[in-house]
Amino acid sequence: MTTIAVIGPGAIGGTIAAWLAQDPAFSITVCARTPLDDIRVETPQGVITAKPEVLTDPGKARVVDWVLVATKTYDVDSTKPWLDRLVGDATRVAIIQNGVEHVRLFEHLVPAERLVPVMINLPAVRSAPGRIVQSRHGIIAVPAGRNGNALAALFAHTEIEAAAHADFLSQVWVKLAGNCAAIVPALTLRATGPVWSDALEAIVRGLVEECVAVGRAEGADIPEAVIDATVANARNSREGSVAGSIHADRLAGHQMEVDARNGVIVRLGEQHGIATPMNRVLVTLLAAAGSPWVKS
Repeated sequence: MTTIAVIGPGAIGGTIAAWLAQDPAFSITVCARTPLDDIRVETPQGVITAKPEVLTDPGKARVVDWVLVATKTYDVDSTKPWLDRLVGDATRVAIIQNGVEHVRLFEHLVPAERLVPVMINLPAVRSAPGRIVQSRHGIIAVPAGRNGNALAALFAHTEIEAAAHADFLSQVWVKLAGNCAAIVPALTLRATGPVWSDALEAIVRGLVEECVAVGRAEGADIPEAVIDATVANARNSREGSVAGSIHADRLAGHQMEVDARNGVIVRLGEQHGIATPMNRVLVTLLAAAGSPWVKS
């Protein structure tokens, strides 16, 4: 029996926990702030349910084979009490978060050689604790190697497609390039499509071009087509649509992962001597708008 603990049963963590719980070879524990009776996910394949062990007290946690961390990037240190109890000499820890700095954020908590950074595309929304709607099939990418291959194998019997990649760096930067423009509707509180203009396109394109330039300086292979695709997605967004988690969090009045999604472009751009004025201005404006942003 493979023992797996999921820290953070939000939309992503809850969906992952539910899918993995469908395999009787896995024993799933969910580490949560508040109690859950069960998890119910409406998926493209139909409804799946799970009744994992749910812990709200880290003191009751036991060492497991795998820990899957699905918290927000600004919540890293809150996982320490859990990791202190869950991680043993052979435990591996998968970091399922936005951004490109998975290992940097956790290497002070877990030895870097046991961390598995995870890029995930899993459109899911939580309506209530343990109640989630997954709108499309999920995709997971991890670095190739013993740990990454083992993590991908956990999802073999799920509807989440998991694969190990020799060039994982490019996977996370391509995703960031596709997501970085969501800071615009997070700031304006409107979908970009209905208010599209040449000037707005210049802003969106500038955000993505800066991200791509920094990603390439970091060593990522990002095709030019990613820029045009991201601009097209923004142009075609419909009134009332929500452009990813950063926009959804602003609408809900929640803290946002601005540093992981746009602040990182500015910070790494500085290291490489690459100007990132579009990202810098929008990060600054979003902070000035009174949003609950904390630089991690």
